[in-house]
Amino acid sequence: MAPAADREGYWGPPTSTLEWCEENYAVSYYIAEFWNTVSNLIFIVPPIYGAIQTYKDGLEKRYLAAYLCLTAVGLGSWCFHMTLKYEMQVYLNLKEPVFHQIMYGTLVSIIVLRSVYIVLWVYPWLRGLGYTSLTVFLMGFFLWNVDNIFCDKLRALREKMPPVVGAVTQFHAWWHILTGLGSYLHILLSLYTRTLFLKHRPKVKFVFGIWPILLVEPPKKL
Repeated sequence: MAPAADREGYWGPPTSTLEWCEENYAVSYYIAEFWNTVSNLIFIVPPIYGAIQTYKDGLEKRYLAAYLCLTAVGLGSWCFHMTLKYEMQVYLNLKEPVFHQIMYGTLVSIIVLRSVYIVLWVYPWLRGLGYTSLTVFLMGFFLWNVDNIFCDKLRALREKMPPVVGAVTQFHAWWHILTGLGSYLHILLSLYTRTLFLKHRPKVKFVFGIWPILLVEPPKKL
């Protein structure tokens, strides 16, 4: 039985075996979990730009693949949260929530260890970028667990709040944002270190003074 705050919507009753803490169809008749859906834009738009820039710079295809894989995750997650259909859940391989949590925690641990190794012993001057990526990842992991553990209390709190204020407590959406940003920054860090190794001249530029992108110049001719 769906929680009282959930509503009926365009895609019909959810068929997925997983439902997150956001109230269904509370914002839009056409989107089951509005904030959990639109927050996936960070998985889609920046990686597409990164893939285009990687292609223009003629860099290794594995980094093009990394950006496009991140985009694919965002598109799949968008479809899942928009519809809450089992077919989309299978696409994202989210049939087992405990397995999903363990694998995500494992992935974060691997990224932490690899990043710490890079910024402490290989390229110590990249500590700012490396530590930012790690902090963002860990913040997302923390909020994701808060959303899972305290869902009932968060839903009760949102009932007493104006909708705009209540949106701030959609911690699964914040997890998307922080994980998407952390993943993007980690690809950026990996690409930066790889191009340095190949004797290129990478530099980080901030679009509109906010969003980091990597520009790579070819090696100097001797």
